[in-house]
Formats: sequence, C-alpha cells, structure tokens
Amino acid sequence: MKQLGTLYFLCGKMGAGKSTKSKQMAIDKDAVLLSEDEWLSSLYPNQISSFEDYLKFSPQLKPLVKKLVQNILSVGTDVVMDFPANTQNLRKWFLDMATEVNASHQLIFLNLNNEQCLRQIAQRRNEQPERAAFDTETVFIHVTSFFEAPEASEGLNILEFSGKE
Repeated sequence: MKQLGTLYFLCGKMGAGKSTKSKQMAIDKDAVLLSEDEWLSSLYPNQISSFEDYLKFSPQLKPLVKKLVQNILSVGTDVVMDFPANTQNLRKWFLDMATEVNASHQLIFLNLNNEQCLRQIAQRRNEQPERAAFDTETVFIHVTSFFEAPEASEGLNILEFSGKE
C-alpha cells in the first residue's frame, strides 16, 4: 500500500508565529507549503484590507485548496498549511481533509499569551511596513475574540509549543 503524506496545520493567535513556523516546518519535512496569505493576495489583489474582507474571501479558496491538498497527500507528499486553524470549525475542515483520503495529520498549537503575540506583531510591523495597517493591537483584539484553543475532544493529534522553546 502506498505511503500517504501527512497534513500539518497550525493554530495560534495573531502574531504567534504561525507563518514563520510553517515555513521552517516545510523545509525540515521537505513538504509542500501552502500559504493562505499568498493565495488570497494572488487571487484577490488589493481587495483585502480588513478582517471582514478576509472573512469574505477566505471561504472561497477552501474547495479548491482542499482538492489540491488531498491530491498532494495521496501521492505521498507532506503538506504544511499556513492557514489558521483557530476555531473548531476550521480545525474540522483540516481534519476532514486528511481523514477523507486516509492521511495522517498534526496540529501545531503555538500557545502564546497576548503579550508575547503583541510583541511579535510590533516586531513584524517594523520588518514588514506594508502590514502596519493590519498589524495593530485593535485588530489583534478583534481577531483574538474569535480564537478557540484546541481541545482533546476534537480528535486531533496536537503538538503544543508555549513560545519558550
């Protein structure tokens, strides 16, 4: 029987380091990296300037991305998804994506507190000035209000990092 790929996806508040961690994981695991930010900016250039815009456009990617990821997993290649798995509903989408093709999965939970995240957001603003309008404490507070930490009852393989590693 053919070896299937593993689906890796990340959970953590805004600024927890999901994109940085996903890039490193893709290198370490010799995996395909898919970034939601890259897909959204390519498919909807200059159309996403608020969290509400994101909530409008993000679901439009999901059917296409799901099929692509399942095809990649089916040929035995690991996939790291830099898409937030920050709510129970989103995590179920990732889990279903893997289980429908009998692939394994790993949720990486970057469990940083608000202060750690805000510190990293401030640093990111300096390094990427084009993100300054979105990378604010106000946006962080708004986005964090939707955040749901993963729970064992969701049936996920969770690997947790507290930011002290």
